[in-house]
Parts: sequence; C-alpha cells; structure tokens
Amino acid sequence: MSVRWDAVVVGAGIAGSLVAQRLGAQGWRVLVLEAGRTVPGAAETAAAYRAAGGGPPTSPYPHNPDAPSPDVGDLAGPGGHLVQHGPLPYASGYLRANGGTGLLWTGLTPRMHPEDFRTADLGHGRNWPIGYDDLEPHYRDAERELGVAADAHDQRTAVGLPLPDGYEFPMRALPPSYLDRRLARDLDGRTVRDPAVRAPARVAVTATPHARNGRPTRPGEATGPLCAGSASCVPACPTGAKYTPRRTQAGWSASVELRTEAVVSRVLADPVTGRATGLEYLTYGGEAHRVDAGLVVLAAHAIENARLLLLSGLANRSDQVGRNLMDHPALLTWGLMPGPVGPYRGPGSTSGLEAFRFGAGRERRAPFRIEIGNWGWSWAGGDPQSEARAALAAGLRGKELRERLGDRLGRQFSLQFELEQPADPANRVTLDPDRRDPLGLPSPAIRYDLTAYVRDGMASARAVSDQLFALLGAEDHTAYPAGSQWPGRVEHEGAVYGYRGAGHAGGTHVMGDTPGTSVVDQWQRSWDHPNLYAVGCGSMPSLGTSNPTLSMAALALRSAERMHLDLLELRRPLAVGASSAATPPSSANRPAPNPETP
Repeated sequence: MSVRWDAVVVGAGIAGSLVAQRLGAQGWRVLVLEAGRTVPGAAETAAAYRAAGGGPPTSPYPHNPDAPSPDVGDLAGPGGHLVQHGPLPYASGYLRANGGTGLLWTGLTPRMHPEDFRTADLGHGRNWPIGYDDLEPHYRDAERELGVAADAHDQRTAVGLPLPDGYEFPMRALPPSYLDRRLARDLDGRTVRDPAVRAPARVAVTATPHARNGRPTRPGEATGPLCAGSASCVPACPTGAKYTPRRTQAGWSASVELRTEAVVSRVLADPVTGRATGLEYLTYGGEAHRVDAGLVVLAAHAIENARLLLLSGLANRSDQVGRNLMDHPALLTWGLMPGPVGPYRGPGSTSGLEAFRFGAGRERRAPFRIEIGNWGWSWAGGDPQSEARAALAAGLRGKELRERLGDRLGRQFSLQFELEQPADPANRVTLDPDRRDPLGLPSPAIRYDLTAYVRDGMASARAVSDQLFALLGAEDHTAYPAGSQWPGRVEHEGAVYGYRGAGHAGGTHVMGDTPGTSVVDQWQRSWDHPNLYAVGCGSMPSLGTSNPTLSMAALALRSAERMHLDLLELRRPLAVGASSAATPPSSANRPAPNPETP
C-alpha cells in the first residue's frame, strides 16, 4: 500500500516552506521533498565559518555529492554544477539544503515599485499579468510571516510605495549604521546627475526593509532574538534574528512531512488529460522512488525548477521554459572615507539610495538601486585578510602594521548598484548534453549576456558613483582588472565595468496572460497541466531593482490560496449521489485526510 498525498512540494526553501505551511494549516496532507540535507543550526554554522577564516557563502554548509550546489568560486570556470556557455558568466550561486538559499541570504526585503510590474510599457522586458495592487495584500501577509522591520513613512516618501493608510510593518526599522549616518550628513538633499536623465536627482539615505528581528511596532509583542550586529548574516546569523525557512518549518502542522536527500528527477503527467500524477525522485546513491499526489508544486529555485521541467518534458508549449533568465548584475564601487566609519559591524547593508529605481531614465538605461555596504571592501576589493597580506608583503610590521590596518580598514566603504535586467529569451537554462551530475541527471547549462540597456545602466551608475564619492570627499579605489577576480567584466563604449551576481535568479518559468507566450498563469499554475505549479522567482516577468525574496514570498502565499481551492475542487463528488472514495471536506478549512490507495 502506498500513500497518495494531497500535495507534494519540491524544495524546502522560502517559497516551498510557506506553501507547505499554508496547505498544512488547511489540513491537507503535504509531502516536501528536499534535494539537500538538513544542516546544523545558525550558531554552529557561523562558528564554523569564523573558525575557517571565512570563504564563499556556501563554504560552511555540508557538501552534498549527489546534490551539488553552484558556488560563486567556480561559476566562471569549466567545473561546478552549472555549465557556462557564455558569452558572459552567470555569476550567482545557490544552496541545495533544507532551507535552500534562504539560509544564507542577506535578509533584505524591499517591495517592488508599482512601475516594476509594467516594464514592457516602458520599452523593455515583460509586463506582469497582475499589478502591484493585486499583490499588495500578500506583501503585507509576507511581511508578517517573515517578520519585516521597516519604516512605512520612509517607504512611502522615498520609494513611492502606496502603502495602505495606517499600515505599520511588524517591526521598527533597524537603526542606521554609523556609516549610514555619515553618508546621510553629507548626501541628504544634495543632487547628482545621471547622464541618461535631463533633470538632476535629489538623493537621501533611506533605511532598507529587513527580515530580521528588531523592536516590535506594538510594544509587548514577542519577536525572538534581536539582531546583534554580528556581521555574519551571510552565511548565517549566529543569534537567529534573521528569518530563514527553518522558522516557518517549525510551525508546520502534523500533516506536513519533510524528506531530505530526495533529488526529484521527473514530474509525471497523464498523457491524455495532461494532469500531473506525481513524481519520481532519487535518494543519495541512486535508489528510485515514486510519489503520487493530487497537486504538484515545484519550489526548487529558478534554475532547478526549469531543469526539472526540461527533464520531464512538461509545461513547454510556449518554448519559454528555461528562457528569460535574469539576475541583478551588481556593479560595485569602493573607496576610503576621509575619516573612520566603523565598517564590519551590523548587517551587510542597512540603508540605500532609492532615487534611480524609477522615473524617466528607465526608458533609456536600466534602473538601479544603491545599497550602502557596511562590510568595507569584503565583497568588492578584498577582505581584511587580503589587506593584511598586502601590508605584510610591503614589509610593514609591529606598530606601523597596526596603524596601517587600523587606518585603512576603518575608512573602507562600498556602494552596490543593483541593476534591473529585463527578461530576454536568449538568456536561458538548458540541459547539457555532455555532462551529468553524480546521480546521472543532465547538468544545467547557462547561456547569459547583458544587453546594451543594462550596460548603459552601468555607465549611469558609475557616473553617479563618481559624483557621490566627490560629495563625500572619498578616495576612489574602484578597479576591474582582467583575470579571475572579475570574471564578470564588460567593456562598453570605451569603459570597463565589473559585475558580481546578486543571487537573484528569475524568469525561467515566466508567468503571463497567454499559454503561447508564458509557462504559468497569474497563480503560477502551468497552462499545460492544471494541477502543476512552479512557484518562486522563476515565475517573475521582471525583477525591478529590489531584492526579490519578499515578492517571491508574497506570490507563494497568493498561489497557496489558489492551490487550496484546487484541492477542494478535486474532493468534490463528480455527481449528486455518485459514490466516491474521497468525500468532500466537512468544512472549508479542515478537509479529511486522504485514504491510502493501492
């Protein structure tokens, strides 16, 4: 006898964990299959990271030979999980583990701007089949689930978000860093010129929404451990203040079951009706298993979702599965402030500059959001250890060495320009015909490039950076030398720019209005298979300039409502008086569990 589940969810990251939580709360029997392992807790992971002296974000997490993760260190080379076919490297990694990349994300949760939902109307990319107003109540729901700290007044005035009257985020905005305050003193109210826009832009340092515990908006409400400014949010928050999917999983009902080390290899569908019937998965070592379910939900990351659909030969009537791969190419600039700014404390970024995310210039160049980096040059020009090695190589010792490091490290700061990359069907995920992973499944292959529109955005971003540095009296040390340090290096109109991946993959199973031009509908439900969902950033037709996690969570919660209705419809008797092994639920909120079936 085998169990037929109401729903099976592939992936235990943020989207998959939220969907499982909502369906389980309605009484549905849900199986969650996760390719990776359950990893140690955040405090243990952070301690291991410190003991190892740092490393790439995935380095403190256990290696899974049968479910490898692409790491930023091997994205440009011939090895690694992703096969790169150029012309430029896709520069973002992700983690295959229980919790997914939601274990090591930065925790930043800005909403998308209303303008971001209609980029095609502005001449680039795709429009969404829904608008900001359709997603707004689910944004609020996601902010409650993730525990977002932000200031509603700032988000209205500086970002232009139409928040409901009286709305307050669950927690007050995190306090600005000392660097934030220094930059605000010198920049607030000043203007800079974007070469793509006629009018100057007025800048203001604005607090960034975070999914990490701060002071509750309503006094007396419990929030869990507070952010202690540990500066190890990536790869792990040692206090547990940052949201991870493990927090949602702790609230799963008893009707939700998690199986780790389960690598899904194929989604099964009835060739006549098109309905998904279940899936097959491999455990480590290659043993095959089958799961039958009334609803199949793919929530395994934009690249892995596309890979699984391609492996299954499903949902691709539009020929858009795997296409429209997007990220936020991150242009970094860095330098030394005139005086100490206290870097390497607090979350990686607590504030940013919002003036270039929207407006007239968007028609001519990619918009961008500017993150103010609290962690010195660690991502851009090298970590403190590299600064120490350079000083030692120069012959500095003793007091002279200490003074040099104290001065240089204490004045470091960086700016990160996250540029929108419109959906482009030429940027895509395919199955590599020659390489397979340890379980014998074809490896995902990437074709990736940046259009002139994005490169024009880089040119504007660099021009803005130069003006900001001048207003701050900062010494610019930005450089993008050829070589392994900057595999994401482009030349555009005589200038050289370097980018890093932001870890914001999207677009690979894009949603739309018609089955001929998109993979899923507005509910993230396959046009071709009415009980198959592909949720996550892969459904997003555009990313705007904001970190996409909150939008992904809001979409997942919205889709979970539709999934519940679909499951209720499956339980409805075919005709009055007809016998059925599955009876209707006794109430809308508590359907009876499925019986075991042969």
